[in-house]
Amino acid sequence: MRLRHRDGQTVHLSYCTNVHPAEDFAGIVGQLDTYAVKVRERLGADLLGLGLWLPAPVAAELANYGRLRRQLRAELDARGLEVVTLNGFPYQSFHAPVVKQAVYHPDWTTPARLDYTLDLARILLDLMPDDASRGSISTLPFAWREPWDQTQANAAEGILGRLSTGLARMAWETGRAVRVAFEPEPGCVVESTAQAVRHLANIDTDRIGVCLDLAHLACAWEDPAEAVGRLRAAGIPVVKVQVSAALEAIDPVAARDTLTEYVEPRFLHQTRSAATAGATDPADPTSAADDLDEALDRDLSGAWRVHYHVPLHADPVPPLTSTVPVLDAALGELVGGPTALCDHLDVETYTWGVLPPARRPDGDAALADGIAAELAFARDTLVGLGLSETAGARS
Repeated sequence: MRLRHRDGQTVHLSYCTNVHPAEDFAGIVGQLDTYAVKVRERLGADLLGLGLWLPAPVAAELANYGRLRRQLRAELDARGLEVVTLNGFPYQSFHAPVVKQAVYHPDWTTPARLDYTLDLARILLDLMPDDASRGSISTLPFAWREPWDQTQANAAEGILGRLSTGLARMAWETGRAVRVAFEPEPGCVVESTAQAVRHLANIDTDRIGVCLDLAHLACAWEDPAEAVGRLRAAGIPVVKVQVSAALEAIDPVAARDTLTEYVEPRFLHQTRSAATAGATDPADPTSAADDLDEALDRDLSGAWRVHYHVPLHADPVPPLTSTVPVLDAALGELVGGPTALCDHLDVETYTWGVLPPARRPDGDAALADGIAAELAFARDTLVGLGLSETAGARS
């Protein structure tokens, strides 16, 4: 969907397709009919944005064959779907039975991560609608925090230089820009916006910036106004926002039984207590755990926020809550003022399939309903901030 900011910018709102398990080209096309078209229809929209996820083997195939890129663009156009942003964080096998820390590999110390990201940029240049001003790709924040030393930092710096050169070359050849957005996440080399400022101090800001995942921002216990202000002061652009909410337990002792229902084997659910706010080391074991079951075993003190993306529109079972208030405040900072500080907003709730059984959608149609409800929630939040839907956004 497209919305108009008061400053005249078009703000793109999409949903991220990493919620769907597809590992080949046929699967990617198949999910358009199974889910995306149904979401668009439920919203009554003529045009729906997708934050497309393409596993590395599919991306390599598409990058090498222009015919396939044109076919994918035609498939999108025929269904009233558009793509201005790609999720380049998971490399492949994102719906394997166990993902956990494998999602951070290959990392930005390796040429494989560079090759994958440049493949995505080549693809996005052909998928973007003709009137889109630019594209974006979100990616992991360098690597998992351990091991990380100066040798790895130097390797990553060199690879980021090659990334910037590759993106600049594509922009010169096509006249269109794609930017790559590093996404702070709990447990990684870059967990907070303060760490983003430190590690991205020398980037090419025409090509590289930050993706603010609002669930991650909440789990880091960052104040949205301070976080956005810190990035602005450092001159680091917010290239993309992932509109997401984390799980929150104000009283983890009282919520212990309900929290236990969210322990599951596929994804990592980093947990941070309120003591994380302002901590020198956000991964300090006295206030942080790398997964929810670990947090429950250690009984971290104070309120908890859990890296578990929960549906935006549906409150968790009490006594749990979500970090939607952080989402609201962050969107207010980013697009509620006189100028839109970001124009690519992607709803990214990839955890529908691992929610506690009573909360999971029962089948494909129910999942489409849930995604549509989330997008409607996000759209209404943006309209409440003064944005307006553009012609063609809805029928």
